[in-house]
Order: sequence, then C-alpha cells, then structure tokens
Amino acid sequence: MITLIENAAIIPMTKSDYYFRGNIVIEDGKIRSTGNESAEADERIDASAMIALPSFVNAHTHLSMVLMRNYKDTCENLQDWLSEIFPIEDKLNDEDIYQASRLGAAELIESGCTVFADMYFHAWNTVKAIKEAGIRGIIGQTFMSDASDAEYRIEEIAPRILEAIGDDDSFRLDAAVHAVYTSTPDCYERAAAWAKERGVRMHTHLAETRKEVEDCIREYGKTPAALLDGIGIFSSVPTYVAHGVFSTENDMEILRRNNVSVVHNPASNMKLASGIAPVKQYREMGINVALGTDGASSNNNLSMIKEMNTAALLQTVANMTPSAARPYDIIAMATINGAKALGLDDRIGTIEEGKEADIVLINTDDSNMTPLNDPFSAVVFSADRKNIDTVFSKGRKLLEKGKLLTIDKEEAVRKTNERWEDILRR
Repeated sequence: MITLIENAAIIPMTKSDYYFRGNIVIEDGKIRSTGNESAEADERIDASAMIALPSFVNAHTHLSMVLMRNYKDTCENLQDWLSEIFPIEDKLNDEDIYQASRLGAAELIESGCTVFADMYFHAWNTVKAIKEAGIRGIIGQTFMSDASDAEYRIEEIAPRILEAIGDDDSFRLDAAVHAVYTSTPDCYERAAAWAKERGVRMHTHLAETRKEVEDCIREYGKTPAALLDGIGIFSSVPTYVAHGVFSTENDMEILRRNNVSVVHNPASNMKLASGIAPVKQYREMGINVALGTDGASSNNNLSMIKEMNTAALLQTVANMTPSAARPYDIIAMATINGAKALGLDDRIGTIEEGKEADIVLINTDDSNMTPLNDPFSAVVFSADRKNIDTVFSKGRKLLEKGKLLTIDKEEAVRKTNERWEDILRR
C-alpha cells in the first residue's frame, strides 16, 4: 500500500523552526520519502491546505478516567480531589475500563494523538480497546503500597496485561509506580527491578504538589527526587516523571544527571491548583520535557492541541516573556520529546525517511487558521480539534476528514454513559 500526501506544509521536527512544502510518500506503514517525489500511489491526498507534522504523543494520562470527567471539579487541592476519586476507582470493573478506554482513544485520535503513556487499573481492557482503535499504548503496570503488594501485581496482574498485548509492537508494559505518597521505597525498588529485568521503563508522578514534597521531606528527610535517586531508581532504569512542579535546583540536577524526562501537565496542574512547573529551567538545564494531558477527570479533556496552547500561554505568563517556550519548542514537547521520553524516538516523533508513518494533517482552510503566516504559531495558538483532518498510525488511516474510521464514537459515548450511571448505583 502506497499513500502520497501531496503539497503539504511539512513540519518534520528534525531541526528548529524548519518547515517546507512538499510531498510525503508512505509505503507499508513507513515514510519512504519526503520532498518532491511524486510516486505511483494507491491513494493520493491533496494536502495543499494542510500542515503535516508528526502525530502527537500524550506522555502521561489515565485514559479510562474519562469516566470521571466533569466530576468533583471544585475540590480544594489534589489530596481532596483524590479522596473523592479513590472510592469511585474501587468500584471499577473490566467493562467500565474497556468502554471508557474506547471513548478515550476516540478523543485522542480526534485531537491528532496516536501514542499515549497510561497509568491505570484493569489495563488488559485498555489494551483490547486500543487494539481496536489502532493507536499505540505504553501501558503502565500500576504499583501502589509496598514491596509485597508489588510482588502480587507482578505475579498476578502483569501476566494478564502481557497476554492481552501478545506480540503487538504497538504496545509496551512499563512499571508505573503511582507516587512517593502512596508507594513505599521498597515498592519502587521491586518495581524498578522488574522493569530492569524486562528492559522497559519506569513511569511515576513526582513532585506534583508542595504538600507531596513537604511530606516526603518530613518522612524521609529528602525531596521525592532525592529519595528515588538515593535508592537507585533513576540510575537503574530509564524513567519519565509526570508533573515535576516543585523541583529544587538539586532535584533538577538529579533529573539531568540521570536523563530523566519530565512530562509537563499544565491544564491539570492549573485546575487542581498544584502550581506551575519550571519548564524553562528544565529546558535550560538540558532536561527532556514532554507533554501530557493527565486524565480527563482532572483536565477535563485529552486534547494535545489544547494542551500545547495551555503550555505555551502558561510559560509566557509564568516567565513574563513570550520566548520562554516558543511555538516550535511546544510542538517538540508534544512530538519528538514525547517520543524520547517513551524511548520511541527511533520509530516516531519526526517526519523523515525510515520512520513509521505516525502523521497528522491539520486543515488550515478555516476561519481560525487564516492567514497562515507562521505554521508553528498556527498549530500552537490557532488550531483546534476541528482542524484535525487526517490521522495516520503506522501508515494506517484512523481519521479522515475529521471522521473516525476505527471507533464508532456514538456507540462509545453511549456505552460510557451507561457504565457511569451503573457505577453511581453501585
């Protein structure tokens, strides 16, 4: 199968502020060429009114938490919010997770995202839904509590997820330890050892709130980053951390030294009054910063388009300069930096020969995108979900002219509503 995308404004994300107008040839799921090649093709797409760029990487979310969208939105802080959320989570079953994951996948695709890093429960059901959707899932084997509980999850739960994944290389099962305030150091150590044995990565929340940091110092005499560094987590397994709102200079040096990626979640951090992550400082230190939406229960959506806009505006006002994070930098966070955080940058994250064809086409022929003076600014400051026209994952078309091809959205909406009504009756 050969697809020819013709005359697009291509943002390849291979070097800063670079774009060109040309063609993309997709063959057997990979990018055969970019430039002027006009190949004989099974399908030709006129992209003269489109921006083509790598599809987005949501490097931290809880996909099936779409169930709790618009629920308990005025809690005072993260801890109060979790006290409302944890009881709901105790009620969830396989069908809840499956149907919610289908809806979450639909929302990701509609906003141009084909890769996500998840941290949630009953994850074999998320794998099932994502296989149907056709996107990529870095699934988290969630860990909470202590080493004994971690052992149980490794022995009893992880095999079910791995069986659901099978030999599908669109998935990977990482160790996802929730946080230092829900998981003991020996839980982290056991999870990291398991991840190292399997050659995968560690995913965890880190320094999300001031209270988390203060409580960690009170209990262990160290910040969360220093605690995990002290027990050898960062040096033993590649790690990506969500939030990183409250990091000291020493914490940042720990992250830099250990090549830890930070996943910025601006909308969730703002909504839960957690604070503003020092993204400019991270980047100046050479720390890889990716972007994530967090869950739709604390965002309240999974749109990477919206998250890019929020990230750019928040960094501008936090640093009182528009140059704190330029549009190219923000797009990098949502594409190649996310791929790096997840260890997928040899496969995706840029549009170049040999990479797998994860591509999004953004329609610029609309009132909110005209005139197209700067495609980078247009993507970050002007674009909306309605402008996402076409989405490819491994060369497979998942969205065409804004219409989902792999998921029945109306059914996903209906069944998710049914599950939520049932949860409230339990």
